[in-house]
Amino acid sequence: MPASAAVAAAGGEEKAAEAGGRELLYCGTVRFDIMGRKVKGGHEGRGNLVSPTRLRPLVGVDIRFVASGCAACHCVALSADGRCFSWGRNENGQLGHGDTLLRNLPTVVSELSKYNIIAAGVGRKHTVVVTDEGKSFAFGDNKYGQLGTGSLKTGTVVSPVPCLVTEVTNAVCGADFTVWLSSVEGSSILTAGLPQYGQLGHGSNNEYNAKVSSVSLVYDPQPHPRAIAALSGNTVVKVACGTNHTVAADSSGFVYTWGFGGYGRLGHNEQKDEWQPRLVKIFQKNNILGPNDIISAGSASSACTAGGRGQLYMWGKVKNSGDEWMYPKPVMDLRFLANCEIP
Repeated sequence: MPASAAVAAAGGEEKAAEAGGRELLYCGTVRFDIMGRKVKGGHEGRGNLVSPTRLRPLVGVDIRFVASGCAACHCVALSADGRCFSWGRNENGQLGHGDTLLRNLPTVVSELSKYNIIAAGVGRKHTVVVTDEGKSFAFGDNKYGQLGTGSLKTGTVVSPVPCLVTEVTNAVCGADFTVWLSSVEGSSILTAGLPQYGQLGHGSNNEYNAKVSSVSLVYDPQPHPRAIAALSGNTVVKVACGTNHTVAADSSGFVYTWGFGGYGRLGHNEQKDEWQPRLVKIFQKNNILGPNDIISAGSASSACTAGGRGQLYMWGKVKNSGDEWMYPKPVMDLRFLANCEIP
């Protein structure tokens, strides 16, 4: 989620209720201009919604999906009829409205109105969406090629542009990189953007010395979406991105992680970076992920449900103090809920 913000789709009222739809509730900051920044005068706490609140432009709108992120200061909501709404910080055009004006309330991305948008992901300063026809569009910061357009010429893209991927089923964003899922055989997962910690999964961080006379390390960006070769024999069906790491699950229910390894967020009982997907050993045999299980990634942690009973596992930095969890552990406070039968 964005810093100090939370969004959720809930049972709505008025038109949404009449249609059996869901309405968006929002809590947290609405001051996107100062979110995560030091402000003179100590006014950081002003403009906060302290309880779930309806946002006026979305009252009565059947919301089916909300995209936010641990590094993002903007949000995207998708309606049942395929419209794409965005709001928040917009200094890099990450809202897709053709400008860089901040918007505190959800606004329809008009240039996507002719498409039925079914999925979306948001990064630190960029957004990627997916249509029901398998096309993908992106907008926002493109410094590291995270828009997947094959070009670095435009640092900021304020309107949707097509990504170089086909038959897309989902798109998820890390801070400065993007992951696409595709139905193309042998290329079920593709990545583009910043490779600094190996989060693109291609076996390298693309590091090189920019100056011969001194140590000045830079990381060669990847603007062309590229299939992860290590997973070419797998069908990846679920993916989640933290700031600089990725978690994915394949059709067999196995979980893989790669990227930045600090605080044990990759779940391998060590903190080294992984430059290509590595199997998380605990999620095998009788503890694989089923069709209804979920995966998630935060800025310094990861989580998933597994084992067919909804038991939640977490790893990485899961609390403000104390030791990090270097490998997946069941959250025992939720063990009763995991064993409940839901009628």
